[in-house]
Amino acid sequence: MIKAVKFQNFTSVPNAEWEFASGLNVILGENGLGKSHVLKAVYAMLKVQRDKQSDLTKATLEKSYADKLIGVMRPESLGRLVKRKQGRDRCEIALTMNDDKLSSAIGFATNTKSLVDVIQAPLHSLEKSPVYLPTRELVTLCPWFLSLFDNYHLEFEETWRDTVSLLGAPTVKGPREKKTSKLLEPLEAAIGGKVLVDAATGRFYLQISGGGKMEMPLVAEGLRKIAMLARLISTGTLLEQGYLFWDEPETNLNPKLIKVVAECIMNLCKQGIQVFIASHSLFLLRELEILSENSNFKQVK
Repeated sequence: MIKAVKFQNFTSVPNAEWEFASGLNVILGENGLGKSHVLKAVYAMLKVQRDKQSDLTKATLEKSYADKLIGVMRPESLGRLVKRKQGRDRCEIALTMNDDKLSSAIGFATNTKSLVDVIQAPLHSLEKSPVYLPTRELVTLCPWFLSLFDNYHLEFEETWRDTVSLLGAPTVKGPREKKTSKLLEPLEAAIGGKVLVDAATGRFYLQISGGGKMEMPLVAEGLRKIAMLARLISTGTLLEQGYLFWDEPETNLNPKLIKVVAECIMNLCKQGIQVFIASHSLFLLRELEILSENSNFKQVK
């Protein structure tokens, strides 16, 4: 679990230590205050810690943290992520975990290009990959986006590549499948069917209840966002002890679907997922507040 993150001179994010709950964390603020930057920075730190596995030496992490922040944030150079002001300055990001052996901290200056200063290196890797969901859906990018991103210089955020790769994972079976089925029920009811993947082509379809299957690009974008969430649950990526970062979940959703997403978010928290969302939606916030008073979700902090 992430206990806190401290930002010093990072983009437009206010200098402060952010304390987090083990369940649901909602980041609010006006446009331009750095809500999405908070999600991306914490995600990038965790993603490196997951991907490097046993190779968590400072020499390796110096480049890995820098590359991931550049890939996720897309600045011209790493130093461009330092808060803009005259003269040279230094940025620091410190991540405090419930298990201190997983904590990490980095720093870099305005003139830094490709390496960070590792102030504290984590002693262990993460068991599960964090998940980042952008404001748009990504299921229609499967599977062609991976090879395109890996072989050409593209101005897409690396979070898209990470999430598309997770969408292509196989679905779980056995006892874990029963857990995913319960979480999927309201989502599949909302989209009117089940999410299917063609094993030969990697393309996604919606198997309509009582009917045939529909190509995912023909499905409304709001429903495709629900399909993306359903897929990540069915693969076990969002099941027990993980991290979900979701930027403006309400985008392209009508109020009825926002209620479905709100309940799914609370159910994920109940399963042990630590959720971080940035939102402008008063409707979503009210729905989350109503659900938090429900006896089913009293345990969600």
